[in-house]
Amino acid sequence: MHAAGPKNPLHGITLEKMVTQLVEHYGWEMLGRMIPINCFNWQPSIKSSLVFLRRTPWARDKVEALYLDSLPDMQPKAEGEGPQA
Repeated sequence: MHAAGPKNPLHGITLEKMVTQLVEHYGWEMLGRMIPINCFNWQPSIKSSLVFLRRTPWARDKVEALYLDSLPDMQPKAEGEGPQA
């Protein structure tokens, strides 16, 4: 478990929000490759993934780590930023 408090980057972020954002960013197939667990690879759904992750600390830790690593990529680009043409 991570320390609570506003300095923790996961403070206020629910597991459901993490999984939803990861699925929107990567898709189920890529998420299942990055974290090879059945809830992402076999008939994936947010609900079944949450049930598994809440009961399995090591898997939740992997999802949290991926979420933290992916945060910069998932932030919306400010107007005028982005690849140069």
